[in-house]
Amino acid sequence: MLQLPKVSDPRLLVGSSTSDDAAIFKINETTALVSTVDFFPPIVDDPYLFGSISAANSLSDVYAMGGIPLIALNIVGFPADLDFSILTEILKGVSDKAQEANTLIVGGHTINDAEPKYGLAVTGTIKPGQEITNVGSKPGDYLILTKPLGTGIITTAAKQNKISKDTLNVATNLMSKLNKTASEIMMKIGVNACSDITGFGLLGHLKEMRSDDPISFEINLNNLPIIDGTWDLIHQGIVPGGTMRNLEALDKTVNWGNKITEEEKIVLCDAQTSGGLLISVAQEKLNEFIKECEIKNQDITIVGNVNKKTSEFPITIIK
Repeated sequence: MLQLPKVSDPRLLVGSSTSDDAAIFKINETTALVSTVDFFPPIVDDPYLFGSISAANSLSDVYAMGGIPLIALNIVGFPADLDFSILTEILKGVSDKAQEANTLIVGGHTINDAEPKYGLAVTGTIKPGQEITNVGSKPGDYLILTKPLGTGIITTAAKQNKISKDTLNVATNLMSKLNKTASEIMMKIGVNACSDITGFGLLGHLKEMRSDDPISFEINLNNLPIIDGTWDLIHQGIVPGGTMRNLEALDKTVNWGNKITEEEKIVLCDAQTSGGLLISVAQEKLNEFIKECEIKNQDITIVGNVNKKTSEFPITIIK
């Protein structure tokens, strides 16, 4: 495992050691900076959509911490021999999504690269002490997911031209949707923990939501929202390499039970792009949280619970 130098500074409220979505640096008693960076190669052919999805994905790390994104810098790798109108469309998709998030794109850096890549370095703010981290789930909490799963499998199928236009449109619309409203709701109601679901899949990110208390997580497979068409693609053997690596890494830390199939394991570990927030909400705040989501038209699904730890497995899957 790569060993990075440890950073110790009282102003660093959240760093890399906790696997959180962004770093938080205290400026004074009322203001802390939220800082994150993310980039990746195209997952869809449409350059405008790629820019929109990339922007939403980068901004999501700030939203997962409860922060408000303010400014962002472009990170671009682009082949010198590729038509620059493609880059123009990518940046237009980014600009429109940033405007939706009330975030200013204030510059960036571009390099010549054999493969296009795009992302953002995002800076936001939050009041110190109000940040939502991976750590903090309590026994009795409910686990709430704000977007369906399956985008990794679907975008892999799209690269192989083995997917319907309707299914791909649903996935790209979800990936380009901001987690802004969900973040605002969780900050208004108050929650115990949160992570956004990206490359490590639902279970990989859930594993990071550890706590100072001895807890375990229970996911009800029957409750999981899955994008229509995902199961058919799995049955065809269309699965991203990252998803299979997630499954291999988690296999011995999850109590799968006897009823969970290999296909269902794949969905639970599917590497997402710009996925939803996974939020740990106290039981006494659940109804208020649901009501606020209904008012703001925010889709949510209760996918599991947090319990006192009773076995060696941090995660149990039931159906």
